[in-house]
Amino acid sequence: MNQKSLFGNAPAPASAAGCPTAHIDGGARGNPGPAAYGVVIRDPQGKVLTELAKYLGIQTNNFAEYSGLLAALEHAQQQQFSCLKVFSDSELLVKQMNGEYKVRHPALQKLYEQAQRLARPLQHFSIHHVLRRYNMDADLLVNQVLDSQTKTRL
Repeated sequence: MNQKSLFGNAPAPASAAGCPTAHIDGGARGNPGPAAYGVVIRDPQGKVLTELAKYLGIQTNNFAEYSGLLAALEHAQQQQFSCLKVFSDSELLVKQMNGEYKVRHPALQKLYEQAQRLARPLQHFSIHHVLRRYNMDADLLVNQVLDSQTKTRL
C-alpha cells in the first residue's frame, strides 16, 4: 500500500506507525437519497477507540463520503491526535484528497477545503484507498443508520 503523505510524495515518517487509524465510509440509497456516514477509529494496536455514525438526510454518495472524512478529522482534532491514517473505499475521495483528481463540484469543493484545513495541523496525515471488503466495519455503521431511518419512517 502506498504510504504517500497528503502533502507531498515523501514516504510517511516512521512515527506514522504509531498513528490511530480511521476507516471511513459514506453511502446514499439513491443518488441523491437517504445518506449516512460511518467511522471506526482504532488505536495503533487495533483496539476500537470510537465509532461515529450519522444520518445526513437526502444527500449524494460523495457528500456522505466526505462527511465521514470530516467526522474522523474533527474527532482527531478534539482528541488532540498528532497523526491519523485514514482508509476509505471511495477511490474518488482518496484521489481528490491526495491531489490526483481535481474537485470540480462546488459543494464537494467546500467539503474538500474543510478536510484540507482540518488535516493540516496534524504532524502526519495520510489517506489510502482500500477495497470495500477491508472497510466492512464502517460500511456496517452506514447501513445500520440507514436501516434505522427506514424503520422509523414505516
